[in-house]
Amino acid sequence: MKKIQMVDLKGQYEEIKETINASVLNVIESTAFINGPEVHNFQKNLEDYLDVKHVIPCANGTDALQIAMMGLGLEPGDEVITADFTFAATVEVIALLRLTPVLVDVEPDTFNIDIDAIKKAITPKTKAIVPVHLFGQCANMDAIMEIANEHNLFVIEDNAQAIGATYTSGNGTKAKAGTIGHVASTSFFPSKNLGCYGDGGAIFTNDDELAHTIRGIVNHGMYRRYYHDVVGVNSRLDSIQATILNTKLSRLDEYNNRRKEAARKYDEAFKGQEHIVTPFRNGADDNHVFHQYTLKVKNTNRDALVQHLNENGIPCGVYYPVPLHNQKAYQDERYNEADFTVTNQLVKEVISLPMHTELDDEQIAFITNTIIEFVNG
Repeated sequence: MKKIQMVDLKGQYEEIKETINASVLNVIESTAFINGPEVHNFQKNLEDYLDVKHVIPCANGTDALQIAMMGLGLEPGDEVITADFTFAATVEVIALLRLTPVLVDVEPDTFNIDIDAIKKAITPKTKAIVPVHLFGQCANMDAIMEIANEHNLFVIEDNAQAIGATYTSGNGTKAKAGTIGHVASTSFFPSKNLGCYGDGGAIFTNDDELAHTIRGIVNHGMYRRYYHDVVGVNSRLDSIQATILNTKLSRLDEYNNRRKEAARKYDEAFKGQEHIVTPFRNGADDNHVFHQYTLKVKNTNRDALVQHLNENGIPCGVYYPVPLHNQKAYQDERYNEADFTVTNQLVKEVISLPMHTELDDEQIAFITNTIIEFVNG
């Protein structure tokens, strides 16, 4: 059995090596490293794939979130509601812009932001909601957009983990994750479902005016060289990363289908295990693209299981071990532990298993058998 990787970037690269190498060499020979043709190519191809009017590439996913908020004109003191159970970047940019983060609990099955918790958190200062499509599964965008429309709030989708997922609305219409709210951000960090070989990100929107504003923000506030119309930043996707992403975008649906197939094999192996709760799928099969395959383990020492897996050469991850409301940087006397019962339980139970496009049956069998033996030992 080949060595098990949490994310097998090397194996994926070997499959597309000739195309990647040739495309990168073409960029180097062209010397169009910043805002070259490959960046515009990728932008157009991603717009077509997502069926969204505007994709604005940038330097990384965290910048994408920050720039989206800057583009909306949010002001210091404005409250932004987001999930407590997610990576810190989501709340980090809110704090950096001197907005007020309002953390709320998540659903116990999807791990996505809880709709009732959003409703309870709204105040006259609330200006935006940031749903995170966690681990590759879309949040309940029907309900979130309904709340936003009722209270005149912006919706900023954090789509760093769900590129390629398709959300099916209650009326049967379908839309790609990241194209439903007013604006969205994504990350192309190497381990993402669509990842480059460095840092990269993008912002999506169907709003022409907002897209224009954001295009200036990512380039020092310039629309014409040396004329700065808005306060901006320096956040650009370079041409080498863009050409890599172009190659991988054409395979994204295939990559996501491989992840879903691996997830189904995990599910089958864990069927009937009373101490193991496999990932819940909300709605259609295309709603979840399995950036992570995350179990909940019951009546089991999760941390001891992590150690056991590592000792057996099986990498795993705990996403996330500490709720954001308990992180030193984001603690606030406004928060009440009773409002975070689901998150506080999840951080004790979740464990993410290897999930990538190169997983094979032998590896999945070894991983699942090792876990089953431990939890039943």
